[in-house]
Amino acid sequence: MTRVCSAGPMKAVKRVVPNRCCGVIVDLQGFFLSQVDRRLGARIKTNTANLVRLLNYFRVPIVVTLERPLDFKGSLPKEIGKHLDDRARTFEKDFFDLCKDKTIKNHLARLKRRQVIVAGCETDVCVMQSCLGLLSLGYEVTVMEELIFSSSSNVEAAMARMKAAGVVFSTYKMLYYELIEAVESRHTDKFQKAFGPFPDDLPDSTLA
Repeated sequence: MTRVCSAGPMKAVKRVVPNRCCGVIVDLQGFFLSQVDRRLGARIKTNTANLVRLLNYFRVPIVVTLERPLDFKGSLPKEIGKHLDDRARTFEKDFFDLCKDKTIKNHLARLKRRQVIVAGCETDVCVMQSCLGLLSLGYEVTVMEELIFSSSSNVEAAMARMKAAGVVFSTYKMLYYELIEAVESRHTDKFQKAFGPFPDDLPDSTLA
């Protein structure tokens, strides 16, 4: 008798797809940047600006949140803000979890994008709570691990909690090549016809 080994139903692997995702930059403001090392703050600004440019190329909408009060905490650094295009929307919020703000929640729903790419701060407060909120609403959440930060030196518990809840952690380089998909070929010719020439000065990895 021949025995057939069955591994059971295969689980679909979730990949980030340009027309299914949106970007969310959480509370990346001067007040929070002032609480971290200056070199780290400069890297965060440069690398987040490149993330915005990458998402812009693929016409991915971006949501920016700013924690009130703005006259104390500031706005998005101009190095990043200058790259936002007409697909981006900026919202002020009081809740740590952006999903508790009905205006932001409704805007995300209208985008009809079920994948969310998250950057910003603070890792163990607004980023974590927003990610948990997004998961509870059925979104697939990817956090850019090089583009989150906190005034706290130890955020291991927050990272562990997010991972246990279902957040996927990625790097800028991973996302870059996941969106591009292939070396120069008919595929790249196809997406360049759709999106235009790819920026020659957009790096494939973060500034270390």
